[in-house]
Amino acid sequence: MKPSEKAIQDLLPSALDETKLPLPGRTLGKVRDWYEASGKGRLIVTTDRLSAFDRVLARVPYKGQVLNQLAAWWFSETADIIPNHILSVPDPNASLVTVVEPFLVEVIVRGYITGVTSTALWYRYSLGERDIYGYTFPEGLKKNQALPEPIITPTTKGGATGHDERLTCAEVVEKGLLDEKTWNQVQAAALAIFRRGQQVAAKAGLILVDTKYEFGRAPDGRVMLIDEVHTPDSSRFWKADTYAARTAAGEEPENFDKEFVRLAYAEKGYRGDGPIPPMDPSLWARASLRYITIYEMLTGKAFEPGAYPVEPRLSANLKKAGLLA
Repeated sequence: MKPSEKAIQDLLPSALDETKLPLPGRTLGKVRDWYEASGKGRLIVTTDRLSAFDRVLARVPYKGQVLNQLAAWWFSETADIIPNHILSVPDPNASLVTVVEPFLVEVIVRGYITGVTSTALWYRYSLGERDIYGYTFPEGLKKNQALPEPIITPTTKGGATGHDERLTCAEVVEKGLLDEKTWNQVQAAALAIFRRGQQVAAKAGLILVDTKYEFGRAPDGRVMLIDEVHTPDSSRFWKADTYAARTAAGEEPENFDKEFVRLAYAEKGYRGDGPIPPMDPSLWARASLRYITIYEMLTGKAFEPGAYPVEPRLSANLKKAGLLA
């Protein structure tokens, strides 16, 4: 049963911040904690940390569970397109995965011309640019319009500046980031996964606008899909039933991801610099329910909340799976 907003607010103090499991190789990312799993693979624990503007802003109950279980569902749904790194899901917040060497390229797939940041397609187009990311765009496009076909706009993974740097598809090979055969395989897989995602989202009443994929090479040489797939953290979703009317009226599409959290901070004048302003707990309860609702809409499954606090449950499940002594 989906938890109530009040129940989620009550859990805010016990939301999963970080883990300290008795396993080697502990590494903390923005949202995930990694461990080496005694030769069985790599253990990824998805916490409740919520990041935006390159900062961790809060801890949101059930967010980690949604991301972990939704990604696992998508990995299963796209396994016919390309292999992925998932081996098992021993806990709602944890996945055991194959140890893969990640490629140094993030694969951004865009289905619409949108966005207001300096790297966004619409922003560059609105300045009069027509050759963007190595693509030539026609005159007369309107903001938030669907592109004739989805396109790939790759970036480096935290290049020399520490931030992702834009690339053209040709530059991935020219700069030696990937060989041509591998890059062609990655591009074909990314576009196929995106099309699958758009089909599933459409059935759920959502539009998959754009997303980020990561790939790597397994020890046996296979190219694998890794990280996460079509989650509210990695993807932009719009509500399909209001899209046409809102765009016809010159309004922004109704977003249905974590964008409303960014907008709440932007309204307070915060865009990642300086002290993080406090927010009402109701924002985090609504964020949690948004994540849960997206999970249920996309998968068609009822969300089953895991027990809180997470750490005792996580340890018990990892012991059952033979991953902890």
